[in-house]
Amino acid sequence: MLGGCAYYAVGMELRQLRYFVAVADELNFGRAAERLRIAGPSLSQQIKALERDLKVELFDRDRRSVRLTAAGASLLPHARSLVAEADEFRRRAIGLSNSEPIRIGYVNWCPTDLAERAAGVAQLRVDTWVMPSHAQAARVAEGILDLAICWVQTDDLAELSLEARLMGVDRLFALCVGADDSPVPAKDTLVLVDSDTASWESWNRYGEQFAADTGARVMRTDDGGVTGPTFFEHVRQLGRPVLNNPRGQTAALPRDLVRRPVIQPSPLWTWSLVWRRGEDNAAVHAVVDALTRDAATLGIDAAAWLPSTDPHQQRGQGRQ
Repeated sequence: MLGGCAYYAVGMELRQLRYFVAVADELNFGRAAERLRIAGPSLSQQIKALERDLKVELFDRDRRSVRLTAAGASLLPHARSLVAEADEFRRRAIGLSNSEPIRIGYVNWCPTDLAERAAGVAQLRVDTWVMPSHAQAARVAEGILDLAICWVQTDDLAELSLEARLMGVDRLFALCVGADDSPVPAKDTLVLVDSDTASWESWNRYGEQFAADTGARVMRTDDGGVTGPTFFEHVRQLGRPVLNNPRGQTAALPRDLVRRPVIQPSPLWTWSLVWRRGEDNAAVHAVVDALTRDAATLGIDAAAWLPSTDPHQQRGQGRQ
């Protein structure tokens, strides 16, 4: 197993080989970056670093196309083999570690009684590396985590070969200046999305779908101001109800801002528990059952809005 690991002596990482294979498959850095759930500039930098380590050019690039060089075409089968061997190595290691704690990650929401729910089933190791939803889902697919609580859509599950069950639901509200806390129609809200897709990909996808379905207005920002103090300042400057990001769901509000329910329809953000399709560790499945046992009590009703690609859409009528 991993007989080709001598390749790593030049300083490359398995991650870079995965990136090389993805770009070779797509012959397009933008599509490869989307597939890998990373920023395009980061992918380009990693490929350049790999080429420096190998002392060969893997791709011919210009503004219109990307092509494998002769060296890239020659090395590609070996890269595929190394990635496949590493994946098999990880699967075998997982199979030998049934007595090890189940590794679970999250984004910003995690039940306070997580350990109690899993008591008597398996020991949990909660990963302290808090990352965006798309990154946590990818870490499960790669075997770095066994489970993750994150926001995913059906296309994510298909692409990453993951399964999901509903774990939690947040009913999003709008923030507005003043004291009026009456309900506001979805079409009268504004959604802030951020140009930093590496951090806010999931929120951007959600917000843009919500706006397209309801008539809400989308505004782009590049200052990270979709949550936190900068978000509050945007709300003050915009002077209209702004949809709240789930990361700020329980944040303390400044005195001049008020929460307003969003209606017609009411947007819901779902938290899924995800694991690898074909997972053969019985302890992982036992933990999934224990952590989602009360999911039937979570309210997704006909007045709620979910993206059409939400894996839990069938629990309610979703879109209106």
